[in-house]
Amino acid sequence: MPELSPRRRLLVLAICCMSLLIVSLDNTVLNVALPVIQRDLHASTSGLQWTIDAYTLVLAVLLMLAGSTADRIGRKRVFLAGLVVFTIGSALCSVAPNLDALIAFRMVQAVGGSMLNPVAMSIITNTFTDPRERARAIGAWGAVVGISMAAGPLVGGLLVESVGWRAIFWINLPVGLAALLLTLRYVPESRAAKARRMDPVGQLLVIVLFGGLTYAIIEAPAAGFAAVLPFAVVAAAALIGLLVYEPRRAEPLIDLRFFRSAPFSGATVIAIAAFAALGGFLFLSTLYLQNVRGLDALHAGLWMLPMAVPTFLCAPLSGRLVGSRGPRLPLLIAGVAMTASAVLFAAFAAETSNTGLFLGYLLFGVGFGFVNAPITNTAVSGMPRAQAGVAAAIASTSRQLGQTLGVAVVGAVLAAGVGASAYRDAFVTAAVPGWWILAGCGLVVLLLGALTTGRWARGTAERAAERLASEEIREAARTSA
Repeated sequence: MPELSPRRRLLVLAICCMSLLIVSLDNTVLNVALPVIQRDLHASTSGLQWTIDAYTLVLAVLLMLAGSTADRIGRKRVFLAGLVVFTIGSALCSVAPNLDALIAFRMVQAVGGSMLNPVAMSIITNTFTDPRERARAIGAWGAVVGISMAAGPLVGGLLVESVGWRAIFWINLPVGLAALLLTLRYVPESRAAKARRMDPVGQLLVIVLFGGLTYAIIEAPAAGFAAVLPFAVVAAAALIGLLVYEPRRAEPLIDLRFFRSAPFSGATVIAIAAFAALGGFLFLSTLYLQNVRGLDALHAGLWMLPMAVPTFLCAPLSGRLVGSRGPRLPLLIAGVAMTASAVLFAAFAAETSNTGLFLGYLLFGVGFGFVNAPITNTAVSGMPRAQAGVAAAIASTSRQLGQTLGVAVVGAVLAAGVGASAYRDAFVTAAVPGWWILAGCGLVVLLLGALTTGRWARGTAERAAERLASEEIREAARTSA
């Protein structure tokens, strides 16, 4: 990629952030609409889980393929294709006649979305080469998640109450079109110096692993353990297959060498835990506010602001802290705040009082606002720029996998707890195990944030980077010979 002027770099960052906005806004808007969709399309709790997880699951299984493909054939080309497919998928979702069609069209959206976020992050990584400037850019990228969380519930609530739930997908159309036109005009093409080969076996194993695991978790409460056991066994076999097969490939879909770096491995697990907490938090909160408290979509969206606004405000602050002091402090703040928030709900039934609900939402917003920038920066720092797309895709995959598992696990626990009882009466008690799970996710962020950001961890990152560089040099010499 050619060296760009500061103004052009900021414009590229803005265009990439637009893609993140429509992808992340889509989930926050949809969460507010879930109770209305449930009534309109006669959906069960597992049906609501699939409207979210069908999207995040497809994203998770295709992100690494999209990242490596973009490094190979051109990041701008793949980014443009993603914008087109995502916009078409959004239009299809808005006319879905039933729940099955909505889930299928959400999967179309996700195919497009898989070509946006990791590729955009790869473009940003190759545009902002100075580490501090990159950290600030990633902080701004993270702030867009806060914008989507702040605007999503309000915009979604207004659209659901005034037009209907189908209108929540319309907002993607003008943003997607504008991003498409601006990308054509201002984003330069870039690709890795050496093209990576396809890994169809690895891709198939990832699909089987994520798909089998998610299906087993979501359907277990209704179908029973015996019915989903084969899917869990197949998922476990796929995981073993990945661990055995991928290291034997010269250019694997998942480069396990990255995980020699403790910060990279820590960032991956932290991303899964943090986004599992986000997915479960939004799922429980939306159903509680509308189905238990009886609020309409707009007022439920307003109640989300104490969570969304701190996320928006803390994300750029986190980016600046990462640039100036490293990732440890933001991760510690995130872990403490997210854990405290979930404990308030789990141990003290914070949702039963307005003060408790406000404080719990506020703490979670602060925690989630601080967690995104250090995850992203750690994932791409120290990795060869030629593999930036793969490294960014693994980080993005971890986020989507975490959100998928969060909705699946918390939703399954909730469904099992409610059982045949009256939904409104049983909800608070049935949600307690889910809140404890989210507290555990926050604790993982705290502990790994402390463990994988110290001197020992930095040493493993340096050694991993040296090994990657030397192995790439030897491979290039062998190929040229």
